[in-house]
Amino acid sequence: MSKVKDQQVQAVDIRDEMKEAYMDYAMSVIAGRALPDVRDGLKPVHRRILYAMHDLGMTPNKSHKKSARIVGEVLGKYHPHGDTAVYDTMVRMAQEFNYRYPLIDGQGNFGSIDGDSAAAMRYTEARMSSIATELLADIEKNTVDFKANFDDTLEEPEVLPARLPNLLINGTSGIAVGMSTNIPPHNISEVIDGLIRLIDNPEIEVLELMETIKGPDFPTGGLILGRKGIKKAFETGKGKVSLRARTEIEEFKNGKSRIIITELPYQVNKAKLVEKIANLIIEDEKVKGVADLRDESDRQGLRIVIELKRGINPKITLNKLFKHTRLQTTFGIIMLALVNGEPKVLNLKEVLNKYLEHQKEVITRRTKHKLDKAEARVHILEGLRTALNNIDAVIKVVRSSDNRKLAQKRLRSEFDLTKKQAIAILRMRLQRLTGLEMEKINSEHQELTAKIERFKSILASDKKLLEIIKKEILALKDKYADARQTEIVDKEVDIELEDLIEEEEIVITLTKQGYIKRMPLNRYKSQHRGGKGIIGVKTAEDDFVENLYTTSTHNYLLFFTSQGRVYRLKGYKIPEGSRQARGTAIINLLELKSEEKITTVIPIDNFKADNYLLMATKKGIVKKTELEDFDTNYTGLIGIDLPTDDELIEVKLTTGNQDIILGTELGLAIRFSELEVRSMGRTARGVKGINLGLEDQVIGMDVVKEGSQLLVVTDQGYGKRTPIEEYRLQSRAGKGLLTLKRTDKNGKLIALKMVEDDDEVMLISEKGILIRISVKEVSSTGRNTQGVKVMSLDQGDQVVSLAYIDQKIKE
Repeated sequence: MSKVKDQQVQAVDIRDEMKEAYMDYAMSVIAGRALPDVRDGLKPVHRRILYAMHDLGMTPNKSHKKSARIVGEVLGKYHPHGDTAVYDTMVRMAQEFNYRYPLIDGQGNFGSIDGDSAAAMRYTEARMSSIATELLADIEKNTVDFKANFDDTLEEPEVLPARLPNLLINGTSGIAVGMSTNIPPHNISEVIDGLIRLIDNPEIEVLELMETIKGPDFPTGGLILGRKGIKKAFETGKGKVSLRARTEIEEFKNGKSRIIITELPYQVNKAKLVEKIANLIIEDEKVKGVADLRDESDRQGLRIVIELKRGINPKITLNKLFKHTRLQTTFGIIMLALVNGEPKVLNLKEVLNKYLEHQKEVITRRTKHKLDKAEARVHILEGLRTALNNIDAVIKVVRSSDNRKLAQKRLRSEFDLTKKQAIAILRMRLQRLTGLEMEKINSEHQELTAKIERFKSILASDKKLLEIIKKEILALKDKYADARQTEIVDKEVDIELEDLIEEEEIVITLTKQGYIKRMPLNRYKSQHRGGKGIIGVKTAEDDFVENLYTTSTHNYLLFFTSQGRVYRLKGYKIPEGSRQARGTAIINLLELKSEEKITTVIPIDNFKADNYLLMATKKGIVKKTELEDFDTNYTGLIGIDLPTDDELIEVKLTTGNQDIILGTELGLAIRFSELEVRSMGRTARGVKGINLGLEDQVIGMDVVKEGSQLLVVTDQGYGKRTPIEEYRLQSRAGKGLLTLKRTDKNGKLIALKMVEDDDEVMLISEKGILIRISVKEVSSTGRNTQGVKVMSLDQGDQVVSLAYIDQKIKE
């Protein structure tokens, strides 16, 4: 590439030329089109529209004018970039769902929240809103600099005086070259109060400002979830906030319910949202159970109604809508603005400080303007006073002069006047010679002298300057203050998979070979004692159900293994199976080690509770550990240190000061206080709970409930209840008391549970047969008895597990 210069060819590197040209283009976009000025919060096109309307006198007290007239004025004088760009900008400035405080008062169709376009500019009319006039107030008093327009025929303001902090109260967005800005709107009352606090305490921190300026306040209302993103944005200039629609749930006596949406997140298109919800219901089938979907929005406000079928959980449906639609969105905050013509990311305090600096300059320049005018007028008045005090001599000089120019010269010479004073005297009418007029001149002179002193004192005192800013901005607060529209909720809410799954009571079954599944509890119907039960799991010939637990889909499940390790899983993460299904191999859900099997499962809904986990081993060892020690995202932790010949058989959730009962295979039981077992860390081994015989082993443990009974069950299907009062309190590590009279007929003890008359239990056989019975159908007898038949077994089958269903779950 080459350039001709002075008839010589100059070599230029094309890379340098392109780089220079691109940088010029980029800076033109950044400074001249895409980014707002930190002082008035306006981009050039917004500023030019408002100034053109101000020039045309389109104030709120005047009638609306055709939008086409305004667009033509802006294009012809200030903004030669196409009428669509100007009109679209003006439309947005008039939309109440886009601007928190609209700057244009539109008349006609200016679009809607459904994404409808505004009518053509020849049909709509507009004028400035009241709040827009505050941005232009005092512009004629030399408060801001002006520059030449695009063709050097007119002047336009470089920035508006902006008596209101428009950058924060209305926000803005824009994409420049290599950078973008996205500043949310805020409540005018909060921003003004924050400015006042900054004026009173220039050293104030951002966190203190947040006590006043709570966060963004969007024109469409809705909710902001949490303050973490707001805090980051206010402190650094960048952050994200989660927005959510305002909804309510109405439930009816017939089991039906409906979801009503009354406010949307900022910049969400209502029509597209309704269409998306409909697609989720009809095509994607991600949202089920919806009977009807209606948009009932009108002039009174937004209202979307989602009717649900009978029995459908509205909270789960709503969470699915939050997950899959723009009922919940994020707003990325980037507080980027032009500072002295250069783009800069600013935090909240910096934005307020820059605005305050601008206002100080505006008030200073306005005061200087007023001072100059007052001094000029006083100068003239002093000349008039001189003339009136020497009126006869002045008249004589004027009458004896041949022309105006000579009269002016002689007045200046003889009365020591300036040119302006002499001209003012020559222009003075005869009526000013009266005594009354003389009094008016003296009075005006005195009044202006006082003003001059006040103006000078303002210019000499930063404190007085700030007091004026405070007074004027507080007056604007009284005029434009309104209530916050967007509510900030304290807790941040993320839609997890759990929120999309209805909470229900479930049964967890675990087979000897490690197959697990969940089923709704209500699939099991209560039967009478001695019944045959129903098939709960179809197992392989060499497998059988070994454990059964009842819990909730939203509870954590702590899986304790025979080797003393503990894993955790949410209830809903266990795959649901049919009644006859075998289930899923537990090794697909938990990373179990070799030779490790699940021995007990503890449902947990709150790890912060002041509770303990009490563990018992086959060899009679017990250990107590604080529940909070298991509140960790890590899995496969050591729960108890075990010797190689021992196994963990039972874990119970306790308060730390309850009585405990251990039962053995040969029919013995010991009751002792949990206080005898001190709290230990997760990796501790524990202490002796019962002194076992050579052929005996512990088969179960439970927490004693006063006034309740101890239910024991044998492998041959026999069981009985015994009042817990028959088991006296003993010291830990004793041999215990007889709890069952064993025979070949009733077999060995396999389980024990503390129960009450209204409770129900489930028994599981080796062949996978389950029976749910009421406890009150099991005979209540003394400790030294055989018990009664509670489950009929097929030849070769035997009972292997007992599960307790507490009253809360049964209801």
